[in-house]
Amino acid sequence: MPQDKVKFTQTNIQSLQPSQKRQVFRDLTILGLVLFVEPSGKKTWYVDYKRPNGKRTYHKIGSAEILTVTQARDLGKEFLASVTMGHDPLEEKETRKEVEKDVLTLKQLIADYYYSWVLDNRKAGKETLDILARIFGDFMDLPVEEISLLKIEQWRAERRKQKNTKGSTLNRYVVALKALINWAVKRGIIENNPIAKLEPLPEKDSKQSVRFLTTEERERLMSALDEREDRIRQERENHNLWLQQRNLPLVPDLKDAPFADYFKPMILLCLNTGARRNAIFSLRWEDIDFEGRRMTLRADAAKPRHAKDQYIPMNKTVYNILSLWKQQCVDTSPGLFVFPSPKTNGKLDNCGTAWDNLLKKANIQNFRWHDMRHDFASQLVMNGVDLNTVRDLLGHADLKMTLRYAHLAPQVTQRAVETLDFLLGESAS
Repeated sequence: MPQDKVKFTQTNIQSLQPSQKRQVFRDLTILGLVLFVEPSGKKTWYVDYKRPNGKRTYHKIGSAEILTVTQARDLGKEFLASVTMGHDPLEEKETRKEVEKDVLTLKQLIADYYYSWVLDNRKAGKETLDILARIFGDFMDLPVEEISLLKIEQWRAERRKQKNTKGSTLNRYVVALKALINWAVKRGIIENNPIAKLEPLPEKDSKQSVRFLTTEERERLMSALDEREDRIRQERENHNLWLQQRNLPLVPDLKDAPFADYFKPMILLCLNTGARRNAIFSLRWEDIDFEGRRMTLRADAAKPRHAKDQYIPMNKTVYNILSLWKQQCVDTSPGLFVFPSPKTNGKLDNCGTAWDNLLKKANIQNFRWHDMRHDFASQLVMNGVDLNTVRDLLGHADLKMTLRYAHLAPQVTQRAVETLDFLLGESAS
């Protein structure tokens, strides 16, 4: 770098022009005070000094656009005096960096340790990583041990206030964070979990009403399904007439087909098995055991936390539906989907428009696709099936999930207390 010695004044500092290379100007008044002029025109004050270990280096003072010559000289003198007294700011900076290396941030914990492990060992690994990244983004640069109980309590309160997040949802988020930190403690990566004593929020605001079809709604739904079938058949017939008039090849006639398309058998299957939508979309022909009269719902099509295949017995309705649908399908080889996409022949991923139109035609409101699962469970409970059997059929890992349907069977508790009537009768006599 070209270097010149200059007696700095405010005027000559301003007059210095940039060149193609960095220029270094040294002050004649204060030995060690240096001005760097960059090709961009930026001017910065530095002090050139010798460290206690004998090596020379530069210490940045500040921008010449902000600091005057007098201010730069005063700061330069102060810094050089501290170096003379044995102070080495560069050594302190290096020590600070070493200390910072030992401070593990949440981002580093996930990226360097947890990421691969949770994907390899937890079925819900991807979902967990998504929650951590999306929900706890503001905590990522914090040292893990500084994510205090108070910080999380304040975060929860803010989330409830600004986004009206339910207690159950916030509890689920915190469980993911706690699990990560507990995992790190268990492996000796950090010493303790600073939020171990954090108590879950009450979930009174998270109670869900169970939506099921009334008798009238069920009748309207079936009627709307039949009307849809008739309409599709008529459209197919009209289309074939149009093709015939033009001497074009006809498409398969639906007049004698059991179903107009996949939609009706799929809806009836959901209502009679309580299977989730993705489980039905993922159903393959080898999952249907007609001889044993049961369906296998694959674990990889269930919710991430479920790790086992689920076996659903087929009632007469389901058996007949699938038998008729199989006769109608061109190819039912193992590996093929039971309800393939009519566009790609691969996995079906959506039928929202058909569902919305069906509900509109049936005049049914506030009824989601998932509510067919609730309807399945509700009908079982109201017909006297015990909750533990319902839990098995729904594939719930915990009976708590099934208890939401308990209020639909008051007759069960009534019968239970009535068994004691004979004792009361004996006491009265």
